[in-house]
Amino acid sequence: MRPHPLLASVGVARQVPGRRGGREGAGRSRPPSWGPSAGWERVTQSRPGALRPEGGSPRPPASGAAGTGSGRTQLKDLKGSPRLLLHGRYTHFKSESCKAPPWGAHRLPSAPGIPRKLRGPPFPSPPLGDPEVQVVRRSRAPRSGIGESSSGGSQIQGPCLQPGLPRPPFGGSMLALWGRRLPSVWVLLLWSLLQLLPPPSAPAPHSAPYKPVIVVHGLFDSSYSFRHLLDYINETHPGTAVTVLDLFDGRESLRPLWEQVQGFREAVDPIMAKAPQGVHLICYSQGGLVCRALLSVMDEHNVDSFISLSSPQMGQYGDTDYLKWLFPTSMRSNLYRICYSPWGQEFSICNYWHDPHHDDLYLNASSFLALINGERDHPNATAWRKNFLRVGRLVLIGGPDDGVITPWQSSFFGFYDANETVLEMEEQPVYLRDSFGLKTLLARGAIERCPMAGIAHTAWHSNRTLYETCIEPWLS
Repeated sequence: MRPHPLLASVGVARQVPGRRGGREGAGRSRPPSWGPSAGWERVTQSRPGALRPEGGSPRPPASGAAGTGSGRTQLKDLKGSPRLLLHGRYTHFKSESCKAPPWGAHRLPSAPGIPRKLRGPPFPSPPLGDPEVQVVRRSRAPRSGIGESSSGGSQIQGPCLQPGLPRPPFGGSMLALWGRRLPSVWVLLLWSLLQLLPPPSAPAPHSAPYKPVIVVHGLFDSSYSFRHLLDYINETHPGTAVTVLDLFDGRESLRPLWEQVQGFREAVDPIMAKAPQGVHLICYSQGGLVCRALLSVMDEHNVDSFISLSSPQMGQYGDTDYLKWLFPTSMRSNLYRICYSPWGQEFSICNYWHDPHHDDLYLNASSFLALINGERDHPNATAWRKNFLRVGRLVLIGGPDDGVITPWQSSFFGFYDANETVLEMEEQPVYLRDSFGLKTLLARGAIERCPMAGIAHTAWHSNRTLYETCIEPWLS
């Protein structure tokens, strides 16, 4: 009977008695060393049923070999266990009932005498030389059969292969095994089909750079307070140019807000000029009012996202530690006597003090909040509204556990009425009249509200969950 085509020119190695490599029945857990010095000699099969050593005459295979009658070539070690050698690899077969061999495993018809479980190290692919002579080389492997493969392929397991056999790389050992046996027409056809396969797609890198981010601090703050926010942005948006403006920090933040607006404008102008694609503004607490004034007075600003981080956009009315430190003898019920005076308007906190019980005094005396809200007529009202509407998106962030902004809904343009009942943004007169563009922004879907509970006022810019939920999505 003719041998299987895969074995027609496969080299095998046979133990020669009397050479080094161990005794019969030595009980080795791994195959003995390879090569002539180890007691093995290389033979080739030139025709069915005949074996010949290199340079010698043909002789029949070793007795008891499984391929004696069928023309199969085998390998016998010192224990007498037959092993099938395919192109320099130990190929292990478990039984005739082996089903669905894994990719790269080639199952041949069973031969008598092949044990159910055999172990041996993997070997590299044969050289592209004489098809009648194959070089057998040894490559060490762990005793368990699981470990690094000398062929560089990944480890596989399956019903037909023991663990530790390498997965041949595509186009490598498998094509070397099959391609040389197939007619040239089929090889060309297979190669043509492979060329039609699309190349593996890699994730596209971020093509455009992130827009610059400008951070404006709040009352008694400084740039150092935003070190955590800076780390978050650099981690999630590497390469982003982030500028934390170090102006009017500490006690200087008590300066009148219009003075601060002018100083921040001079610092922001060159950053915007170098970013024609736009910038993002992150403005915290009192800084949110400074940024809203900047958007009103700057004719050619290119702010894509204005992120107001726990800022009293509709004013402040509450007893806080700041007020007790500034005005220790005054309570919120009588602080209007100070704030609604020319002397009181020299303090930033009085520029947005909003007493719902003295609304007339607020409208007449407030030199800042009543103007940017459009609650008091002034000649620049139309131009400021137009400038404010240039913003791409308004993100409002705040929460009930803030502890400073009073009411906390002021962060979302809500505020008290005369009975100290909170009215939401849509119920406020500035929204209903659309005095500075708030209603227009909401109508075009440019307002995002992100309330977060459980965050104190001084933790807004260092809370990672808040950043990932309310800030990061808008830093394009």
